Amino acid sequence: MSRPRIVIVGAGFAGYRTARTLSRMTRGRAHITLLNPTDYFLYLPLLPQVAAGVLEPRRVTVSLSDTLPNVRLVLGEADRIDLDGQTLHYTGPEGDGGTLAYDRLVLAAGSVNKLLPIPGVAEYAHGFRGLPEALYLRDHVTRQVELAAAADDPKSCAARCTFVVVGAGYTGTEVAAHGQMFTDAQVRKHPLRQGMRPRWMLLDVAPRVLPEMDEKLSTTADRVLRQRGVDVRMGTSVKEATPDGVVLTDGEFVETRTLVWCVGVRPDPLVESLGLPMEKGRLLVDPHLQVPGRPELFACGDVAAVPDLDKPGSYTPMTAQHAWRHGRVAAENVAASLGLGGARKPYRHRDLGFVVDLGGAKAAANPLGVPLSGVPAGAVTRGYHLAAMPGNRVRVAADWLLDAVLPRQAVQLGLVRSWSVPLDTSSPELARVPGGPERRQEESARSGPGAAIAADTHDGGTGAGSSQGRAGEEPAKGQPGSRATQDRPGSGTAQRRSEEELAKGRPGAEPARNWPTDEPAKGPVGGGSAKGHLGGESAKSRPGGEPARNQPGGEPAKSRPGGEPARNQPGGESAKNQPGGEPAKSQPGGEPARNQPGGEPARKQPGPTPQPPADQPPPGPDTAPGPVKRSDAPDDSAKGDS
Repeated sequence: MSRPRIVIVGAGFAGYRTARTLSRMTRGRAHITLLNPTDYFLYLPLLPQVAAGVLEPRRVTVSLSDTLPNVRLVLGEADRIDLDGQTLHYTGPEGDGGTLAYDRLVLAAGSVNKLLPIPGVAEYAHGFRGLPEALYLRDHVTRQVELAAAADDPKSCAARCTFVVVGAGYTGTEVAAHGQMFTDAQVRKHPLRQGMRPRWMLLDVAPRVLPEMDEKLSTTADRVLRQRGVDVRMGTSVKEATPDGVVLTDGEFVETRTLVWCVGVRPDPLVESLGLPMEKGRLLVDPHLQVPGRPELFACGDVAAVPDLDKPGSYTPMTAQHAWRHGRVAAENVAASLGLGGARKPYRHRDLGFVVDLGGAKAAANPLGVPLSGVPAGAVTRGYHLAAMPGNRVRVAADWLLDAVLPRQAVQLGLVRSWSVPLDTSSPELARVPGGPERRQEESARSGPGAAIAADTHDGGTGAGSSQGRAGEEPAKGQPGSRATQDRPGSGTAQRRSEEELAKGRPGAEPARNWPTDEPAKGPVGGGSAKGHLGGESAKSRPGGEPARNQPGGEPAKSRPGGEPARNQPGGESAKNQPGGEPAKSQPGGEPARNQPGGEPARKQPGPTPQPPADQPPPGPDTAPGPVKRSDAPDDSAKGDS
């Protein structure tokens, strides 16, 4: 008799625990396949410490292959589930598809960032659900403090050193607590010129911090935050986000370059496509974590609405504690349904308390209902995390010890850009990359900010970023030649452009600007090619010979068909050089050239086929040639930052 096939979707708390328990119970008597976008299990509760530089990123990741014997790991994301045919279709990390057949399917896909219909949030905020977002936040906060320390303008310094966190739940509270300590340590080593102190704001419409937890925990956390200097504002949230700051619901405008979105989570959209009964976006299951009417289908974790037997009529909340215990019960019931284990068991869990790490030796905890604060709470909190982690315990403890005796390193690694971590994404655990799988790029484009195709092939698009100093967008406001970005990623339908279409050198075809690279346009400062600099000479080595844009008085590129343009026209703009000898519109009596300060770049200029720089890969069908401006260049031209 052939061995039964068990497929588990997702390796979060629920999926990982299911796979590990099934591996121990079946002992090779079943084919167990785990489908996950990454090859690690992420211990989410310690992610704020990664953003604050306490822990290295690999400390909170546990290898799936090393810790799950007799489990086959398949890298990819589920696209479609054929319930009647008992097959699952997925897309791998390089765009290749595949199909998995199953006898039992466990859905544990987890959750994604929860969005609210607030103007500007999708464009200018970043979530905190995955490792890429934590790495981005650490680099971004470090960069803002460094730029603020070098700024001469007190207003700019204050804006860069203001960090707004929306959502005073478990994650938002820890992010604000660790963030305040992190930036204070940086300023002690590199004081701000105006003697300012970094300001962290924690906002929530709820009446208190940690509203879903015990009131004593809430009181302790609120007291620690306020003593540390965090500006805690309950009953207040964001009404609108802009490139320069946020408008609060009480009417106040707060200038900031950082908006961290921690308002909650929503179930992975995968379960919505099944057409089965749902409860607030979660798949309805019985107390045995089985979908009614589908004996082969189980669900657990954040995607499952599991009845709370201790509170009739309600469902277990979307927390890591419940997801971890869901996984064990789901594995036992799957094994029982295949005749590989004992009897089925309903899910029942008694609350054993919560812990909240507030940084340093401070924490709030209520183990077994006993409220603790200060050093005892800190010891209990770290002890709990070490016991709960399925691996890396010694490495985590070593990092905690080193952080206690050595100064924390605050450096930018530059590994994750703002456009790589859009807020609205179905995969917060993955950073978006140029030339990624077609399906992922189309989903990102449809989802709004950080749209892959719209951002990478059209003007001004970098996704989830402001129009000030973000990668691939126009210069900061106030710079000559700048204008507000009109077409933000995700604001419309993203249309894929083929490589052949991009490469056509016919008149009127303008090379796309956003070649995915982190190098700025080369050229000497003051006469260089960086966008937004005054008096800059145009870059002559750009693909297609395209001149540096938005530079008043800049020398035009010499490589355009039609010969060398006249240099002494008003505004330094060349004639259009259209076939047929159409006169330059910048002559007296004509229409002014569009590339003047505040104007729009001239279009429909014939040019040779754009080619990538020698040190970069050629464009693929999902990427567009052309340099991209660095979002983290710490120069005076960057009036805003991603």
